[in-house]
Amino acid sequence: MEEFVAYLVKNMVDVPDKVDVKCVEGPGGILVELRVAAEDVGKVVGRKGNVIRSLRTLVMTIGARMGRRIHLEIIQ
Repeated sequence: MEEFVAYLVKNMVDVPDKVDVKCVEGPGGILVELRVAAEDVGKVVGRKGNVIRSLRTLVMTIGARMGRRIHLEIIQ
């Protein structure tokens, strides 16, 4: 999952070297933590949150196919 999210985000941002993705397992499922450079946060969030909403939908769909709950959060 980390590689998939990193691939998607690195192709969106201006500073792909600063993209960091970590998966943390908890009782409610898997939390995917995404860190990007400060100037790229707007690109990842998108206008009215459309881009991050789409990324979350993709991640949750893949998680559902795997039988797990997966959440995506941007960490600043």
